[in-house]
Amino acid sequence: MEQIIATVRGFAGALVVVPEPGSDFPEPAWGDAFFYYAPDGRIPRNVQPYGTIVVKNHPGDAASDLDPPGRLRVNIHTDRVTFRELTGEEPRSLIRPRDHAAADCVMPHPVYGALGWISVVNPGERTTDTVVRLLRSAHDAARARFARRHDPGRPPETR
Repeated sequence: MEQIIATVRGFAGALVVVPEPGSDFPEPAWGDAFFYYAPDGRIPRNVQPYGTIVVKNHPGDAASDLDPPGRLRVNIHTDRVTFRELTGEEPRSLIRPRDHAAADCVMPHPVYGALGWISVVNPGERTTDTVVRLLRSAHDAARARFARRHDPGRPPETR
């Protein structure tokens, strides 16, 4: 987890949030990590993170079996083309059954796959480079969305 967090922190404009016990974040988020493009260092309003690391099962999301010690899942939002290349399926047309608890495998997110999210439980030798590449791509896409929203040359009604 720390290697991935350190890598993302190295991306220009990246904000990594890791809520701790007793913080203002809800308890289910404690220990997880959330990745944003935020050049001002503040969590963006009305923007979802482009990537996360979860270290435990959440209500309605236990298929990856994350409660045993040492298990985590990296989740990354991708575009349709990348999702299709990685999974062989369209995000909104997922039909193949998968073992979402399998480690070091790229697959659709067990809950948000239909929205273009992929996941990797315990990235290892086979998937770490892919995870880093996908996080870089997701970061770049978030930066591009930020630039479009904050372009001072665009009329306010189109931002």
